[in-house]
Amino acid sequence: MNWYALYVKSRHEFVTHGELLKKGLEAFLPASRRLRQWKDRKKWIDFPIFPGYLFVHIPPHPEAFLNVLKTRGAINLLSTQPGYPTPIPPEEIDSLKLLIESGTELNVFPSLKEGAKVRVKRGPLTGAEGTVTKKNDQYIFLVTIELLGRSVGVNIYADDIEAI
Repeated sequence: MNWYALYVKSRHEFVTHGELLKKGLEAFLPASRRLRQWKDRKKWIDFPIFPGYLFVHIPPHPEAFLNVLKTRGAINLLSTQPGYPTPIPPEEIDSLKLLIESGTELNVFPSLKEGAKVRVKRGPLTGAEGTVTKKNDQYIFLVTIELLGRSVGVNIYADDIEAI
């Protein structure tokens, strides 16, 4: 039995997770609880830590892969080699489970290298492109005008940017 990452339709993480459990498969959907406020009420909502992904624990057989992919909302098992889903080391899943069970507030950080080209994916800067640098455990989004040799930067949350 191996752990595999399953890519699912947008906003179908909980639906697909439920369907996998109904099939008797072991599935893991890392989620965090956040307080959301509307005009008339506040409510605790579960949000997937990795939007669009969940994990399944299945044997490395084509029949098992097909059974997972026939589940409502499932799109693809992630792989580094086309046609052969890549297993995830169990230590990584176990560590992730421990982090979630600890109850501490989690922050998701994309695997970014300093100087990487990035695009802002949410917030008032949505669509802006630039580079990222890190200063005192804080990411800084930089827009550089090459001709002038000058950059302008703002502090930004790592989960608001994506590599391009």
